[in-house]
Amino acid sequence: MSEAERSLAERRKRVIYRASHRGTKEMDLVLGRFAAANVERMDDGELNVFEELLALPDPDLNRWTMLEPPQLENAELSNLIARIRVFHGLES
Repeated sequence: MSEAERSLAERRKRVIYRASHRGTKEMDLVLGRFAAANVERMDDGELNVFEELLALPDPDLNRWTMLEPPQLENAELSNLIARIRVFHGLES
Protein backbone atom coordinates (compact mmCIF):
# COMPACT_ATOMS: atom_id res chain seq x y z
CA MET A 1 0.00 0.00 0.00
CA SER A 2 1.43 3.37 -1.01
CA GLU A 3 1.70 6.31 1.35
CA ALA A 4 -1.16 8.09 -0.46
CA GLU A 5 -3.42 5.04 -0.14
CA ARG A 6 -2.52 4.67 3.54
CA SER A 7 -3.24 8.35 4.14
CA LEU A 8 -6.63 8.10 2.37
CA ALA A 9 -7.52 4.97 4.38
CA GLU A 10 -6.66 6.74 7.66
CA ARG A 11 -8.65 9.79 6.60
CA ARG A 12 -11.67 7.61 5.84
CA LYS A 13 -11.45 6.01 9.28
CA ARG A 14 -11.35 9.43 10.94
CA VAL A 15 -14.36 10.60 8.92
CA ILE A 16 -16.38 7.52 9.88
CA TYR A 17 -15.48 8.03 13.53
CA ARG A 18 -16.38 11.74 13.45
CA ALA A 19 -19.70 10.98 11.75
CA SER A 20 -20.54 8.39 14.41
CA HIS A 21 -19.51 10.47 17.43
CA ARG A 22 -21.23 13.82 16.93
CA GLY A 23 -22.56 14.42 20.41
CA THR A 24 -26.23 13.90 19.62
CA LYS A 25 -27.54 10.39 19.21
CA GLU A 26 -29.74 11.32 16.24
CA MET A 27 -26.83 12.68 14.23
CA ASP A 28 -24.59 9.80 15.33
CA LEU A 29 -27.10 7.44 13.75
CA VAL A 30 -27.95 9.45 10.65
CA LEU A 31 -24.43 10.46 9.69
CA GLY A 32 -22.64 7.43 11.14
CA ARG A 33 -24.69 4.88 9.23
CA PHE A 34 -24.37 6.85 6.01
CA ALA A 35 -20.61 7.17 6.50
CA ALA A 36 -20.15 3.48 7.30
CA ALA A 37 -21.98 2.52 4.11
CA ASN A 38 -20.46 5.12 1.76
CA VAL A 39 -17.12 6.57 2.86
CA GLU A 40 -15.01 3.69 1.56
CA ARG A 41 -16.16 4.53 -1.98
CA MET A 42 -15.63 8.30 -1.67
CA ASP A 43 -12.75 9.92 -3.46
CA ASP A 44 -10.70 12.81 -2.12
CA GLY A 45 -13.13 15.49 -3.34
CA GLU A 46 -16.17 13.74 -1.90
CA LEU A 47 -14.38 13.33 1.42
CA ASN A 48 -13.67 17.07 1.42
CA VAL A 49 -17.39 17.80 1.07
CA PHE A 50 -18.28 15.24 3.76
CA GLU A 51 -15.73 16.79 6.13
CA GLU A 52 -17.23 20.21 5.40
CA LEU A 53 -20.64 18.79 6.33
CA LEU A 54 -19.24 17.34 9.56
CA ALA A 55 -18.06 20.82 10.56
CA LEU A 56 -21.65 22.13 10.56
CA PRO A 57 -23.70 22.35 13.79
CA ASP A 58 -25.92 19.39 14.70
CA PRO A 59 -29.16 21.42 14.91
CA ASP A 60 -28.77 22.54 11.29
CA LEU A 61 -27.83 19.05 10.09
CA ASN A 62 -30.71 17.51 11.99
CA ARG A 63 -33.19 19.93 10.44
CA TRP A 64 -31.77 19.49 6.92
CA THR A 65 -31.54 15.70 7.01
CA MET A 66 -34.73 14.93 8.90
CA LEU A 67 -37.17 17.75 8.12
CA GLU A 68 -36.40 20.12 5.29
CA PRO A 69 -33.62 20.03 2.70
CA PRO A 70 -31.53 23.20 2.74
CA GLN A 71 -31.28 25.86 0.08
CA LEU A 72 -27.50 26.21 0.17
CA GLU A 73 -25.25 28.03 -2.28
CA ASN A 74 -22.84 25.08 -2.14
CA ALA A 75 -24.35 22.59 -4.61
CA GLU A 76 -22.00 19.78 -3.57
CA LEU A 77 -23.08 20.10 0.06
CA SER A 78 -26.76 20.22 -0.92
CA ASN A 79 -26.29 17.11 -3.06
CA LEU A 80 -24.59 15.28 -0.19
CA ILE A 81 -27.47 16.12 2.14
CA ALA A 82 -29.90 14.86 -0.52
CA ARG A 83 -27.91 11.60 -0.74
CA ILE A 84 -28.12 11.19 3.03
CA ARG A 85 -31.88 11.77 2.92
CA VAL A 86 -32.29 9.17 0.14
CA PHE A 87 -30.07 6.71 2.02
CA HIS A 88 -32.40 6.92 5.02
CA GLY A 89 -35.57 6.77 2.92
CA LEU A 90 -36.56 10.36 3.64
CA GLU A 91 -36.61 11.38 0.00
CA SER A 92 -37.07 9.50 -3.25
